[in-house]
Amino acid sequence: MPQNLLRKTPAAATSSRVKVSILGLSLIALSAIGWPAKLVRAEDTKPFAERPKNFQVDELVAWCIVPFDASQRGPAERAQMIADLGMRRIAYDWRQQHVSEFAAEIEEYKKRDLEFFAFWSWHDDFARLAAESNIAPQFWITNPSPEGQSQAERVAAATQQLLPLVRKVEAIGGQLGLYNHGGWGGEPENLVAVCKALRAETQSNSVGIVYNFHHGHGHIDDFADSLNSILPYLFCLNLNGMADSEDVNGLENKILPIGSGKHECKMIEAILESGYDGPIGVLDHRSELDARESLLQNLDGLDKLFSKQ
Repeated sequence: MPQNLLRKTPAAATSSRVKVSILGLSLIALSAIGWPAKLVRAEDTKPFAERPKNFQVDELVAWCIVPFDASQRGPAERAQMIADLGMRRIAYDWRQQHVSEFAAEIEEYKKRDLEFFAFWSWHDDFARLAAESNIAPQFWITNPSPEGQSQAERVAAATQQLLPLVRKVEAIGGQLGLYNHGGWGGEPENLVAVCKALRAETQSNSVGIVYNFHHGHGHIDDFADSLNSILPYLFCLNLNGMADSEDVNGLENKILPIGSGKHECKMIEAILESGYDGPIGVLDHRSELDARESLLQNLDGLDKLFSKQ
């Protein structure tokens, strides 16, 4: 089934996208459909020839759609929104006000046959509910950036800091994903070093890496090499439109729809060439925008990159 038949695009957004090209939009028109106010020109590229299974809509993971959703959906509305888009996997980010909704979130996903793919950080209440509900998601945690006199000392410190959490995750059958979120801990070589150390400590493969484009602007130029280094440990790869690193100022130009940046096409090409067939995520992370519209922009961007299909 063509991907655009799996979801309904708001009429106003569809009209804007059909009548004018992206590069010809005024800043007013861009703001009206929720695209970034500062236009970042997309690189010229031909559509990819083949769309692998892990890039299909029903395989993608929806990420950063809870506290960042301008519509502030509850569990039922959020689950239905994801189902309506033709997606079926969710990585759940939360704030303290969402703790009371954990049980409902799990239940609403189950009603719609959605996969509770990942949970941000750790919470004892959720761990208990996950065990009771017979789900075992990934738990995504920022790889720490401890002080140390040497690389070995820093790796050892990060390993010991995370080891108790690894034990908790393993106890309920889950996996721990080390998340690149800047600093020493976000560097690919350090993600790999800590991951390998934790696997050696636990004698298991329950620890892996979750790599995010939007925290990887410093590795645009060497992304293919970085990807090759993390590939054996990769649990999920979250996409984003990628501006030049010097154009990223705070959140400005950091979170962009796929297809609106300058570099994500060549980075996605590196993913395809690597043979990576694991989970791929798309994110909202834009609190000024309805999560559905933000996800749609990313899904539409992927459709265009694979438009030969």
